Amino acid sequence: MAPVNDGAVDTVVFDLGGVLIDWSPYYLYRKLLDSDEEIARFLDEIDLFNWLQGVDADQPFQRGVAELSARLPQHAELIEAYWHRWEETLNGSLDDSLAVVAELKAEGVPLYVISNWSSETWHHATQRFAFLDWFEGLVISGLEGVAKPDPKIFHLACERYNLRPEGAVFIDDRADNVESARTLGFHGIHFKDAAALRRQLTALELLP
Repeated sequence: MAPVNDGAVDTVVFDLGGVLIDWSPYYLYRKLLDSDEEIARFLDEIDLFNWLQGVDADQPFQRGVAELSARLPQHAELIEAYWHRWEETLNGSLDDSLAVVAELKAEGVPLYVISNWSSETWHHATQRFAFLDWFEGLVISGLEGVAKPDPKIFHLACERYNLRPEGAVFIDDRADNVESARTLGFHGIHFKDAAALRRQLTALELLP
């Protein structure tokens, strides 16, 4: 089917975690620590999100856990839980967002994914989330050896799927990833909630 609008933007590229999939380390660590404040201090001390950049770019997950545990032995048990109980960081799909994806698909809008996700945990997504089949192409950082916000992952997606950045909107819950996409010419949406997303896509004439 042809794209719905005759303007410049005719393609939508989604992130997964925090946009379409309800992922958070808090879901796991609420079972292991006493409060969200304690979890926040722990995640800050281990610098989880910067550490995940390596894992998402396909540094061996278990080796990364071992190295981080050796550096912070007081947190070794909690760090190792992130590997052994990783699936508990998933809390299902974000159905309001998926409803927007379904609308786009019904309108014939080409849909793609660029997501940071370790190759060693990617099977949890493919086994659990059938909606991944809705997309015409997926670029997963751990399978490619490069993670957002590195511009290389956006270049890779464009080359592989013949995407024009100026004709595509990229949606992510992390501002640094959105900004990286914008510097390459993508329209960027910093995801907050599904209602706001739908309004923004309507403004781009991708939805009625």
